[in-house]
Amino acid sequence: MTELSEKFAIDGAVLLKRILDPREVANLREGIDANLANPSPRAKTASGADDPGRFVEDFCNWQDIPQYQDIIFNSRLPAIAAELMSSKTVRLHHDHMLTKEAGTRQKTPWHQDQPYYNIEGRQNVSIWIPVDPVAREMTLEFIGGSHRGPWLMPRSFMSKEAKWFPEGSLADLPDIEADRSAYPILGWALEPGDAVAFHMLTLHSAAGSAQRRRVFSVRFIGDDALHMPRGWVTSPHFPGLADRLPVGAPFDDPLFPKVWADGHALGLPV
Repeated sequence: MTELSEKFAIDGAVLLKRILDPREVANLREGIDANLANPSPRAKTASGADDPGRFVEDFCNWQDIPQYQDIIFNSRLPAIAAELMSSKTVRLHHDHMLTKEAGTRQKTPWHQDQPYYNIEGRQNVSIWIPVDPVAREMTLEFIGGSHRGPWLMPRSFMSKEAKWFPEGSLADLPDIEADRSAYPILGWALEPGDAVAFHMLTLHSAAGSAQRRRVFSVRFIGDDALHMPRGWVTSPHFPGLADRLPVGAPFDDPLFPKVWADGHALGLPV
């Protein structure tokens, strides 16, 4: 286990300095801007009509945006994911674009990601990559060690509804903001080229943003990841996937290409 993967195993979140070079950052920024100009049917606005800014998200666009493909398959990301997960294989689960326009007040509430997903298994990592400078007060924050569990109730960000698991079946999140000093909160100012990596069960949150904050996030899964269809629409949604992949099956499907195996990057699938 490397020093970085050991820190990831302990805290569930780590800072990755300068993992993309200036060309890669410029290319990724171009891809995000193309995505914003032509959002997919999966895009959604996660802020209210009265917000002076706008928080927009889009999902699963790697097949249509060449700049996303380049970062996912040709950068250092697959090698870093393999190291952090201590996994021989790395698969792409999905990509996620998150942009908070200047003046956005909408906060991203504290939550875990994995309860929203169709994934069972411990070997996973999300890499959150801003292409704009992110000040410490506007960055993604984490509760160190929270990836060790338990799973907590996922709720819709705007209406706070328990749409995924039945109400009362999981414990609700504590009110972290009521006493921040009681929790080991981690967070870092980031420059373009930096990133943070975190486990899908690590509790995390972000404030609104006074400046424009464009982010590309990649979700990777490792050796032990298994498909777990849910009785509700997951985020992101994979229509028809349950007809191809049974419960407990590995993610062996063209939607989830292998990007790393046996110490080598595999490149874009043909």
